[in-house]
Amino acid sequence: MQLVLRSVLALVACAALAAAVRAQAPAPPPPPPDGPRYIVSYLEVKPTAVAEATRLVQQFRKATRREAGNLRAEALQRIAQAHQFVLLEAWKDQAAADAHSKASATAAFRDKFRTIQIAPIDERVHFALSVGPPGIKSSLGGYWLPRGTVAVVTHVDVIPPQRENGTAITKQLAEESRKEAANLRFEAVTQVNRQNHFTVIEVWRTRAAADAHSMAAHTLGFRDKLAPASGALYDERIYRILGSG
Repeated sequence: MQLVLRSVLALVACAALAAAVRAQAPAPPPPPPDGPRYIVSYLEVKPTAVAEATRLVQQFRKATRREAGNLRAEALQRIAQAHQFVLLEAWKDQAAADAHSKASATAAFRDKFRTIQIAPIDERVHFALSVGPPGIKSSLGGYWLPRGTVAVVTHVDVIPPQRENGTAITKQLAEESRKEAANLRFEAVTQVNRQNHFTVIEVWRTRAAADAHSMAAHTLGFRDKLAPASGALYDERIYRILGSG
């Protein structure tokens, strides 16, 4: 009888523990909303192939801008490490982004790039969290930016239980940063398949302006709030924008 009683108590304890774990588990993320999709692709090539990579990403940017449903396409080169690039694309919806990924021009670009890369292309698809106006349209099909501008692309990762908090503080950062006089664009987007991952995309008139932003009170406040929720190293990279328009 005592053995049976101990077994029953053990089962009750296990059930109670499982219920407590479920109660503490974070709520599942909602389905990604309809609307624009923002694709951020990280590329890394052999240091001896920088010139070829620069040519290929600029060709790809121009071809992408001509595709149906494209809202913006830009190619960036990392300032500190010239063999690292980022492609920034915005599409009117998921269908347009899917069509682009299956396009023959995209396949041809990837085939050529594969011969010089030192790691596979890391492509991340996002939906808007907090984005402002896209910019001033240029005659070349892109968006006009003054000479000397710099771009900052940051991957922000919070642990799953902190998803809602991470969403709120990242959105707040974007909204406050767009008010800075030297800011030309400040976007926060959420990764479709991992909604506790975000990408922050910034464009500043000068490198000095970007540095000043990093020391602003609202930026420091964001970093303080992010630290206990962070799931990975804060990955901030500074780029120059290739080409005009």
